[in-house]
Amino acid sequence: MVVPNPPPATIDDLYRVEGKAELISGRIVQYMPAGRLHNRVAARIYRSLDDYARQSGVGEAFTDNLGCALHPPLPNGRESFSPDAAYHAGPFPTNEWQFLEGGPTFAVEVRSVEDYGPAAEASMAEKRNDYFLAGTRVVWDVDPDAETVTVYRATDPDTATFYRRGEVAEAEPAVPGWRLPVDSIFG
Repeated sequence: MVVPNPPPATIDDLYRVEGKAELISGRIVQYMPAGRLHNRVAARIYRSLDDYARQSGVGEAFTDNLGCALHPPLPNGRESFSPDAAYHAGPFPTNEWQFLEGGPTFAVEVRSVEDYGPAAEASMAEKRNDYFLAGTRVVWDVDPDAETVTVYRATDPDTATFYRRGEVAEAEPAVPGWRLPVDSIFG
């Protein structure tokens, strides 16, 4: 007996998924829940971004599991993102219950236990490239193990800026004037 392949999943299907997931090539890819360290690091970044957005009156900050829908899908089939923290200057959907359209202005990816090693590095580099193709201007790769923030910019995606404890990280030009001491992320 031949079992037919299920139809490709859609953004509408993604709205009904519980937990963190992304839509890639018609497949819903679910992610394991974040551990304590990962969540705490992402929350500290979000809080600072939220303070910035409220004080500047520009954009909005988002916690883990924000949905960003890509119409049309990227050439590799990616149809959505769900960053660990994000900032978006706009535009925003008129219906506040909907996902953002396109990539956020600034995306934060905090490494989890499975995000180390050559295969993980290649996957993360591909996802950064996807963010840039979707219009994201800056992506942070936050490594809780090494306690570093690596900043990648769409204008020069192959050149990274590294920040360690004792330094102050930034996300120029995506979040103008915003700064965050690395010590406060991992403190």
